[in-house]
Amino acid sequence: MSFQNLPQIDKILNLERFKDAIKPVLGEISRDILKEQRELLKLGQNSLNKEAIIEKIAQKYEQYKAGELAPLINATGVSIHTNLGRSVIDERIYERAKEIICSYSNLEYNLLSGSRGNRYDYSARLLSTLFGSEDALIVNNNASAVFLVLNTFARGGETIVSRGELVEIGGSFRVPEVMSASGTSLKEIGTTNKTRLGDYESAINENTKMLLKVHRSNFDIVGFSEDVGIGEISNLAKSKGLLDYYDLGSGHIGDLPYNLDKDEPSVSKILQSGASLVSFSGDKLFGSVQCGIILGKKELIAKLRKNQLLRMLRVDKVIISLLCESIKAYINKEFSLITTLNQLHKSVDELKILAGEINQNLARPLEILDTQTFVGGGTMPNKRIPSIALALKGDAQTNERNFRAKRVIGRIENDKFLLDLRCVLQKDVAKLTKVINEVTK
Repeated sequence: MSFQNLPQIDKILNLERFKDAIKPVLGEISRDILKEQRELLKLGQNSLNKEAIIEKIAQKYEQYKAGELAPLINATGVSIHTNLGRSVIDERIYERAKEIICSYSNLEYNLLSGSRGNRYDYSARLLSTLFGSEDALIVNNNASAVFLVLNTFARGGETIVSRGELVEIGGSFRVPEVMSASGTSLKEIGTTNKTRLGDYESAINENTKMLLKVHRSNFDIVGFSEDVGIGEISNLAKSKGLLDYYDLGSGHIGDLPYNLDKDEPSVSKILQSGASLVSFSGDKLFGSVQCGIILGKKELIAKLRKNQLLRMLRVDKVIISLLCESIKAYINKEFSLITTLNQLHKSVDELKILAGEINQNLARPLEILDTQTFVGGGTMPNKRIPSIALALKGDAQTNERNFRAKRVIGRIENDKFLLDLRCVLQKDVAKLTKVINEVTK
């Protein structure tokens, strides 16, 4: 290979195989690789031929592309999979919101008065209708909700919380650190496994601003343990002229299958117990978009709205539009539009039928296996859900890599690679079948 025979960048960029590539990125990769080849030639060494150079550029570009968002098939069995984007939005929800998202809207415009409006008013009314709260507010996630509440009501004072509730959520975010950043001082009470109402009462002093309860959504304490319900905490707070707040993390509505709601009170029941404020994530059990939903007393929500931090934590029209359609689906009892609920409610018999249908279209039918899975998303620890999986023969690690390359994410269990069918979307069944045939041929 000579210098003259090296491929030209403009010709590389115009190759058919690169027609959908991001040209500046492809150009930079091409220049780097061509520079390497020129250095080899200067040293009197052999360089790659033209075809090999193009292939190397393609490989480097694919490595770059691997970081872009792409649709995957979730065959892990975990419905609220944080790594895979948590709750999936039903296409019918998207269709209902699409016109708002793709148009100008009255996001902050009052059509009745012709004056500036408030982006939170309509969603707040919907949430109040659904949960029976006095008012509501939306921020960009539940960690923001916790930060905003603490900063608004407990800054410069103490917040009392049980030692057994000082949780760490995903990404190494810890409740004590969030509390410190918000400007409140942590007052730990009780022990890891036992906290009583008297512990809260004894810890109250002139610096106390809030009694905080944090739901242990991503771990469980069993055995010799005791904690205090939000109802008792709320009553104590009110008797002392203090604020009570429940960081629920993952809120749900109504009954959940497979006894999942045992020890998991619904949002409505928490509010009925007297809680002044409660917050949870929109994209966990609620099955909608990423946001933090705060429900509570009208005067408290009004103070949260006045906090200058809210502007940094607010959500945009896309989130609000999709969230409102999800809320309306709940209000109208259109539960089929909430994908997360549908996945959790699937029966084992339904999944067995699906497994059989897939096998009928496989050149090499797979083993149908009874298994168990989890809800995911830092919710309901130690609570298993029965499920059905297709099990592949051969090396589990190799199978995992081969399917991952086809954008199908399964899991390894007992040295077998499994395709758990609980969270496979109906629209993806044909694609999954095709991938299985390709990988197992």
